[in-house]
Amino acid sequence: MSMMIFMTGFRIIASDMDGTLLDEQGNLPEEFPQVVEEMKAHGVLFAPSSGRQYYSLMDSFPAYKNDFLFVAENGTMVMYQGKEISSSPMPRKLALKVLRTALENTSGYAVACGKKSAYALEHQYTEEFQAEMHKYFTHAKAVANFDDIDDEIIKVSFFDPSAQADKTIYPYLKKFNGRLQVVLASAYWVDVIGFGINKGMAIQQVQKKLKITPKECAAFGDYMNDAEMMSSVYYSYAMANAHPKVKELARFEAKSNAEHGVMVQIRELLQSGMCGEKK
Repeated sequence: MSMMIFMTGFRIIASDMDGTLLDEQGNLPEEFPQVVEEMKAHGVLFAPSSGRQYYSLMDSFPAYKNDFLFVAENGTMVMYQGKEISSSPMPRKLALKVLRTALENTSGYAVACGKKSAYALEHQYTEEFQAEMHKYFTHAKAVANFDDIDDEIIKVSFFDPSAQADKTIYPYLKKFNGRLQVVLASAYWVDVIGFGINKGMAIQQVQKKLKITPKECAAFGDYMNDAEMMSSVYYSYAMANAHPKVKELARFEAKSNAEHGVMVQIRELLQSGMCGEKK
């Protein structure tokens, strides 16, 4: 399998999905297909980089299954042309301990994310939660017990419908930091993945495979699970609607997702190689 791209200038443009590439209704910008063709013409590899499941990303881009590099589950699963580039399963006993800790101490909803599917407990698998899960996990099923899952667990996620995950869920899980990585993915979700695993590390692995430098890469993000991705590239863009800490980490700022900021900046990058106000 070859992933070589022959060009000078930009080689990879990575983008988070929710709050970044997608608009406020969760839709792709209408100009997205045209911008993709422009990236192809310049030899640029586009990399949707998300906390979403790989299958969810595939379902979001059915026309580009063999064109994009998919950085899924916050970097724990990287796929290209249907083949696994890298994956980072969690130690199973530790993953199950995190799930038990959250379920015993919070009223949040739990998801075990495997390579083959996502899994939720039967008593939590309500129509409302299924609708929320489907935004990020299009391959999902209910189980009686997480211990019975026959799959490698690459991430565990917890959902608070009150949008206060930083107060209701994160405090109970932060003790796992160091052994694992506990990250606020949004106001609603907390993600737990293997220590040192993140979108930035995934991008760095791809950079190594392609023998390219951070200055040949750009990335767009809005929340704390994008933090390491900001430091893995030179052209790091925080959305205007981004978390303040992400804005501090990024070198540049893009217009908000409602204004299709990713599309605007990509076009400028393709034309000039650089744009935006440097901090």
